[in-house]
Amino acid sequence: MPYELGHRLVIGIASSALFDLTDSDAYFRAHGEEAYRTYQAGRIDETLGPGVAFGFIRKLLGLNDLRPDDPLVEVIVLSRNDPSTGLRVMRSIEAHGLAISRAIFTQGESPYEYIGALSMSLFLSGQEQSVRDAMAAGFPAGLVLASADSGRDDDTVRVALDFDGVIASDESEQVFQSGGGLPAFHQHEVEKRTVPLARGPLSEFLRDLNMIQSVEREHRQTNPDYQPRLRVSIVTARNAPSHERAVNTLEEWGVTVNDAFFLGGIDKGTILQVMRPDIYFDDQRGHLESTSRHAASVHIPYGIANERPATTASANRVGPAVASGEAPQPESQATDTATGRIVSRSIENTTT
Repeated sequence: MPYELGHRLVIGIASSALFDLTDSDAYFRAHGEEAYRTYQAGRIDETLGPGVAFGFIRKLLGLNDLRPDDPLVEVIVLSRNDPSTGLRVMRSIEAHGLAISRAIFTQGESPYEYIGALSMSLFLSGQEQSVRDAMAAGFPAGLVLASADSGRDDDTVRVALDFDGVIASDESEQVFQSGGGLPAFHQHEVEKRTVPLARGPLSEFLRDLNMIQSVEREHRQTNPDYQPRLRVSIVTARNAPSHERAVNTLEEWGVTVNDAFFLGGIDKGTILQVMRPDIYFDDQRGHLESTSRHAASVHIPYGIANERPATTASANRVGPAVASGEAPQPESQATDTATGRIVSRSIENTTT
């Protein structure tokens, strides 16, 4: 009987997000692919150190003890390495005690095309072009940025997300940037406060997190001493009166969050410094420059805030390209309002 993925939270992760590949990156760039293969083979038993998303993934996998015979969380490695160079990644996973047994290695080709087939609600990578290509194809993906490791040393998984352009579409952001600024934005949101926004790229990820929380509630009914270990927060620049549409949208979708921070322009980093989430998602790099000092931060390159050419090399990029090294191309995206699926208007599929 096949192993079904549809009733789990499935995350795809590149080795550049899971491990610190700084040395591997430098060697590849200096010596090329063939020498890189020999380099990795000679270090197959040298365990790779944790990367930016390592702590989040480790804690998330810990939730599988809620349903040991039918895991709630499945993490699958998606890598452009060939199977031989991928051996070091898999051995490092084993050495760290991570319950990850499934992997896809596609030599020199981006594996993002398999995200849908594997029912993934999130793909994490340290390579910008891989993330942009996945998003352009309509898949939920995030670029892991160089960030501080400040997650709490406990078993609770704390996930924080921006609202517009991450959980929901960027409809409201488009109004804000159309020339009317904040007054036009608030007027638009008040007029449409009962109209739910279209789904954004991580709406299904939030739904999957809620699924785990529902299992926690069931578990607590038979184990009263159990304390929930998954907490979800929204950290948004919205404030009153635009907060109502955000709350109403979540209710209309049938999803929930534990906390909501309606900051109205307050630096998000000041909140994350106290919260210390295991991971934070935002569509705007300006916010992430601050949050990355306090939490593992992930850029969701979606919507009007990202309709501009990306630079060839970001100061916050992590992990080796292990590919062509071509510069990212400009992208433009829209959202199917019925399904929330990201629809690309134009992008060149060059992957790094």
